[in-house]
Amino acid sequence: MTLTVCHLYPDLLNLYGDRGNIIAFTQRCRWRGIPVRVMEVNLGDKVQCQDYDFLFIGGGSDREQDLMAQDLAARVDNLRAAVEEGLVVLAICGGYQLLGKYYRLPDGTKIRGLGLMDHHTEAGDARLIGNVVVEAELNGIKARLVGFENHGGRTRLNGVQPLGRVVRGGGNNGIDGTEGARYKNVFGTYLHGPLLPKNPALTDLLISLSLQRKGLDNRLEPLDDAFEKRANQAMAEKLLGNQP
Repeated sequence: MTLTVCHLYPDLLNLYGDRGNIIAFTQRCRWRGIPVRVMEVNLGDKVQCQDYDFLFIGGGSDREQDLMAQDLAARVDNLRAAVEEGLVVLAICGGYQLLGKYYRLPDGTKIRGLGLMDHHTEAGDARLIGNVVVEAELNGIKARLVGFENHGGRTRLNGVQPLGRVVRGGGNNGIDGTEGARYKNVFGTYLHGPLLPKNPALTDLLISLSLQRKGLDNRLEPLDDAFEKRANQAMAEKLLGNQP
């Protein structure tokens, strides 16, 4: 059976190579012989979220975020039902903010979010910019995620669990040490880069969860990740030195 991937708003949301997340997900499936199909959904297109196994939302500017917020408002019940049924979602930066309750712009304008995750975002006085190292637990295994952040929002979690803890960088708000959020199979994060090519453990978790949603065997054949692991380690060591 084929895994079906939904790439939401690829024409609007593709900051810092976010499309690379789709490439990494599909390639790691194909290397294992897992058939995968990518469907691109743009503003106004019809969509049934229950038909997908993995949904990706990238990052964009405030204007683009407002546009997709208006478009997704008509789809929110459909998306919420799919999330509760186990749809696997990765949302980056503006997409992550949109999954929360709201995003308040510097002029006080409030962009209403989808309310799928219990967090909210307020514009900050300065942007959080730079490479980030995050410690996370993925399927019971500790992992070190690396990525790049560039955001003016300050996100506060109101009960939803963080994706991980910041070791280096700003994370959600530069204060409480959290980065991203997770609810069921929904993962939100500020990490660009793109994220998945730099972090194969996270990519494989998303693939495994997508197979599980499909009712398939989700045990993944190991791949030779020596190159990916060296790249991840090199970035972490550059930022942290050799601390464990």
